[in-house]
Amino acid sequence: MSENHKFPVRLNKYLSEVGYCSRREADKLIERSRVTLNGEVPVLGTKVQEHDSVEVDGCSVSPKNDKPVYLIFNKPIGIVCTTDTGVEKDNIIDYINYPTRIFPIGRLDKPSEGLIFLTDDGDIVNKILRARNGHEKEYIVRVNRPVNSTFIKRMSSGIPILDTTTKPCKVKKIGQNEFSIVLTQGLNRQIRRMCEYLDYRVTKLQRVRIMNIELDIPIGKWREFTKEEFVELNRLLARSEKTN
Repeated sequence: MSENHKFPVRLNKYLSEVGYCSRREADKLIERSRVTLNGEVPVLGTKVQEHDSVEVDGCSVSPKNDKPVYLIFNKPIGIVCTTDTGVEKDNIIDYINYPTRIFPIGRLDKPSEGLIFLTDDGDIVNKILRARNGHEKEYIVRVNRPVNSTFIKRMSSGIPILDTTTKPCKVKKIGQNEFSIVLTQGLNRQIRRMCEYLDYRVTKLQRVRIMNIELDIPIGKWREFTKEEFVELNRLLARSEKTN
């Protein structure tokens, strides 16, 4: 949170912008009464004033002056994308063991592997996750039986799941039982549900690209964004904000 930030600000946004967690995670903490504002348990929607005291689990939360952290991680199968280290022992935070507090941008379900971002910059989290911006995420998927042209056509045209129809997307056959798919939305277990609707079962799912950044590190490893990646990512984010 910059020194020029205007108060008052909603509590969930405050926790996001100071780099504690995402807004979604902040809402969960508030609902579970783990956050206090000036010693009292607040409700969702409460606003923070400039000199208020905010604590999570009894520990003070305040703006940082350090340079933000932006990481690329190749998540292994079995690791859970949560910051709640007390509930899930195989969580992404303990696995990476980064020296400062970070949190994942979005999710990649436990049976899946591949590219995910982590940061302490709440602003960029909200920009990337905003569904209306249509940011591309590319996956390589293996299924339990051969892929045919009908499957590719139906997957790319839209599948009825979760009381909606998925947006048209790019799907390409790359092997007998494998295909690539580029999504611009992020419904819960979307690819798995789409395949199940067509009587296919996913046996391997790997995310290989988010926007301009491609997976280029071994499973279980992480690295920082390059300067070029970060500049291009921000350019794409700025462009999508202007067109929505």
